[in-house]
Amino acid sequence: GGCAMGPPAETDLYRDTWVRYLGYANEVGESFRAIVPISLVWASYGVATTYVMADAIDKGKKAGMPELTQVAVAVVDTFVWQALASVAIPGFTINRICAASLYFLGTMTHWPLPIRKWMTTAIGLSAIPVIIKPIDRSVDFLMDSSLRKLYGAEEKRRPS
Repeated sequence: GGCAMGPPAETDLYRDTWVRYLGYANEVGESFRAIVPISLVWASYGVATTYVMADAIDKGKKAGMPELTQVAVAVVDTFVWQALASVAIPGFTINRICAASLYFLGTMTHWPLPIRKWMTTAIGLSAIPVIIKPIDRSVDFLMDSSLRKLYGAEEKRRPS
């Protein structure tokens, strides 16, 4: 006989589908900072922030209306997690990787500036998949060690 399995887990639009990648729009924007107008970089932050807010609202709705405190906790937990793990920390990380790459390519190569800028973009884009999981796990640890202790939600919510 086979194992009886429960119903399949509901697919989370914001965590389990391509929509999750909208949270990384600003890392793509940061990667292209050297070669696109700054307004496009800021627009990429707009896309990522909209994703964060939509996920937070979605988790608030799913927490259920009878218990307003649960709704507030779900919204705050999701918003803080996403703001840190999808926007602030990876955006800063890619920004610094690209700045360092452009600097070192300028000091260590004699490549023309446009080539250095495109190499910087390629380095930034290739770093995105490498930084995601360590940042997600670090934000889980940070929140489990701090904010989630206030509302007893350690380990309960694991975005990603």
